[in-house]
Amino acid sequence: MTTTPVETSGTHDFDGDGLSAKARDHLWMHFTRMSSYAEAAVPTIVRGEGARIYDVNGREYLDGLAGLFVVQAGHGREELARAAYDQAKELAFFPLWSYAHPPAIDLADRLASYAPGDLNKVFFTTGGGEAVETAWKLAKQYFKLVGKPMKHKVISRAVAYHGTPQGALSITGIPDAKKYFEPLVPGAHKVPNTNFYRAPEYGDDLEAFGRWAADQIDFAIEMEGPDTVAAVFLEPVQNSGGCFTPPPGYFQRVREICDKHDVLLVSDEVICAFGRLGTMFGCDKFGYVPDMITCAKGMTSGYSPIGACLVSDRIAAPFYQGDVSFPHGYTFGGHPVSAAVAMRNLDLFEREGLTQHVLQNEGAFRSTLEKLLDLPIVGDVRGDGYFYGIELVKDKTTKETFDDDESERLLRGFMSKALFEAGLYCRADDRGDPVVQLSPPLIIGQPEFDEIEGVLRSVLTEAWARL
Repeated sequence: MTTTPVETSGTHDFDGDGLSAKARDHLWMHFTRMSSYAEAAVPTIVRGEGARIYDVNGREYLDGLAGLFVVQAGHGREELARAAYDQAKELAFFPLWSYAHPPAIDLADRLASYAPGDLNKVFFTTGGGEAVETAWKLAKQYFKLVGKPMKHKVISRAVAYHGTPQGALSITGIPDAKKYFEPLVPGAHKVPNTNFYRAPEYGDDLEAFGRWAADQIDFAIEMEGPDTVAAVFLEPVQNSGGCFTPPPGYFQRVREICDKHDVLLVSDEVICAFGRLGTMFGCDKFGYVPDMITCAKGMTSGYSPIGACLVSDRIAAPFYQGDVSFPHGYTFGGHPVSAAVAMRNLDLFEREGLTQHVLQNEGAFRSTLEKLLDLPIVGDVRGDGYFYGIELVKDKTTKETFDDDESERLLRGFMSKALFEAGLYCRADDRGDPVVQLSPPLIIGQPEFDEIEGVLRSVLTEAWARL
């Protein structure tokens, strides 16, 4: 796909050893075992162009994760950098606390035009976790305003990741992500996810399994008491655990359940929005209309941080009456520069047809990755759009997985480094069963699909030989 990268010579002189030393001494990296770099150089990325990134030593890598499910339009887009520059000259900052500015107004209007149903109100944040936090707080206050003050609990799925703020972390279904920060916000309850590869029920009937999984939400609401449950938080395709897609009819059944119990359905699309699945919003791909959408990442293709919670007119209505307000916000929510970048990014989406490009190529991406199923270590390939997980197993026949020590040696001890050294940046993840996750920029096509498959084949073959 044709792109317009920023003009760059790539000739900056970086002191790799000096940068690594300063990083070890002062930079506390996120979700990182800092001891890993006590004697090793800190991997340092200095430049990106298209679907490629370059480290401090000039080595090139295919960005198979779009940074972190973010860089939809690819790296080095001069027009996005220019949008930030132009806006910063005009108005670098102003808060949305009782005031507005044109970039936020225009972006809210545009997002509402893309959103399904009556999701016409946009509350801006600076990222995805804050958007999830916003949705829960809003749901709680909404039910107080409409005379149902006991409705405050939330339902989400096992192994699902929804963010790191205390509320969002409570909604998260990953025990290891939460245990160090407990006690968390009370009232968050978990139901089974849609991992059909390891279906505990109806493992030979995808549609029946989907009905069963959705009905677990109904059961959880009944057990907690419908008069106490405010919202259900679900990703269109669940990220953590390895790209769990919804079975046919799953979301339609969930919508019925939420309507029956007067529970809000929140579509957490921090990853799945803005073309990742080939549609502007992930709920469009699977044919359901939520009450709220949380989104972030791809809105600016990562060129500036922003997030949002889109809210239906019905849910927003009580907040637009009398002296009611939503006493919640963020200093940098809807930042003028970020909003301007988002508008230019969405211009680019429309001009280059990025969502259509994904829809046209998702089948080729899947079929290329499915070639890996001939390897003894590959148990399942699953996902949608440009968002895939490859589950690794010890025994394909029994689906036996790896124990904790084996996962440690396989993923952290070998695969993460081996994939990077082979020129592919992606994620080897053990939140749930061991998986390799892929979420490349939306601009790539068959040559890059083949490159990804080739690197994975080589590294996975060596990983199996080492077991």
